Amino acid sequence: MSNILSFQSAMQLNQDARLRALITAVVEGRHGSSDIYWLKEVAELLGVLASEGEELPPGALDPLHDFYDRIEDQLHFFPQYYRFLLSICLDLEDLGMAGQRGQELCNWVATHKFAEAEMSDLQRAEARRLLRRRGVGAPVEDGPLARRLHRFMSRPATFALPNKKAAYELTHVVFYLSDYGRRVPVMSHNALLGLHYAGILAHLDLDFDLLAEVCAALVLAKAHVPPVWQRAVADSYHSITLFADRAAPLGDGYHQFLVSRWALGLMGARPDVPQIPAGPLRFSLPDRSIGPLHGMSESLHDMGPARQADWPRMRGHILTYLSPECQAVLAEAEGATPYFETFFECFSRAAFAEGQISKLARSAR
Repeated sequence: MSNILSFQSAMQLNQDARLRALITAVVEGRHGSSDIYWLKEVAELLGVLASEGEELPPGALDPLHDFYDRIEDQLHFFPQYYRFLLSICLDLEDLGMAGQRGQELCNWVATHKFAEAEMSDLQRAEARRLLRRRGVGAPVEDGPLARRLHRFMSRPATFALPNKKAAYELTHVVFYLSDYGRRVPVMSHNALLGLHYAGILAHLDLDFDLLAEVCAALVLAKAHVPPVWQRAVADSYHSITLFADRAAPLGDGYHQFLVSRWALGLMGARPDVPQIPAGPLRFSLPDRSIGPLHGMSESLHDMGPARQADWPRMRGHILTYLSPECQAVLAEAEGATPYFETFFECFSRAAFAEGQISKLARSAR
């Protein structure tokens, strides 16, 4: 028994060291602290760690002490980045850094009404979420803003067409309404259906970054995650290679690594922190395979007004456009959720084609 305990203790110490190394590498080994991408990546990392609710090992946040100590000056000079700066400050405090600057920053941001300058409901929702973490302002789930967010979520047909911006906005609305797992969001059946449609599209496109976000949003909404998607996210996470190379591009797999590990943790399968190489950290993705999504769209487009919304009728025609590898992915996507046929009704755009036929017929009279 003592040998087992000793082994487990050594494993935990090793994981603690790797987590400290990961935080240090992201803070010090990718972007300069005056770079907007530094703010974005650090905010994403701390947000995930805070959402996981795990106690960090001693010293893990040391690389961010100096930044925290001067964060008021950063906010006063860069108020356009207030959401990133608030997020970093609040997460640092919630993760254990001593200080009360977050309350002061929230009060200052509210006094200057920065959220009123936002053009996007999504950004207004994020601002509300951050301020409410220190009891300032209205909740995200309140008033006309909340009604608009729910209206956006509750039109599943939006998310059955290739539109990554809309899909990512859908997942982030869920993140903000749930406060990244701190509360259970109110979700309509249509909103959950939209998440499934976004997940089907991500699966067909082999977009595992988006698929991981969809899985995370489903967990936060207390909804079932298809096991096929969980396995796909796990496989994509383990395919990411960490290496050190200052000359390598920074437009890498960092976000996919982070969101995949977070999603897997929410699903109860958080992987160990991998070995962190010394030096400027990079995240290498494998060469991306071509999924069946493009071929499916091409086949429907080529049919013109003859396309139909009935998946069993259209399946054979679509398969002729796909390689054997893409056919296998399509078969997986079909079986992953019970919503594939209703997804296809929207994806086919057959109703729009029928409308066009009627319009042309009327104009010919």
